[in-house]
Amino acid sequence: MRVDFYQLSRDPAESALALIAGKVAGNGGRLLVVSADLGQRQRICQALWSVGPESFLANGFAGDGNEDRQPILLSETPEPANGAKFLAIADGQWREGETPFERTFFLFDETTLQHARDTWRMLRTREGVEHHYWKQDGGRWVQAA
Repeated sequence: MRVDFYQLSRDPAESALALIAGKVAGNGGRLLVVSADLGQRQRICQALWSVGPESFLANGFAGDGNEDRQPILLSETPEPANGAKFLAIADGQWREGETPFERTFFLFDETTLQHARDTWRMLRTREGVEHHYWKQDGGRWVQAA
């Protein structure tokens, strides 16, 4: 299992998730995006539908039906009804599903920084968990530690 920690500073979660979702979908993967905040899930949905003038990333909400057909599913719980192997946690609150995801993208900002640090330390004690830390540098994501 791999966990990528993304510290948001300049851009909101919606912008970072559009990039992450584009890469996952471009490689044929399915993504589950989790946030307890309905407003944030709606902003993420809008960002995915308007990634660029010529493109969009199809997505839907858990509970709306046809979840199994959604390449990107937005939910408040880590239950991959779309068969996702990739999880993005958008609200900075760590949670796990019953079955581990191949890769988790954990986005956090200043308000959830201490929780992210605690999560990093907790994951270091687990066998078989690879974790990476990313931060923004001049508009680009760079691996830090």
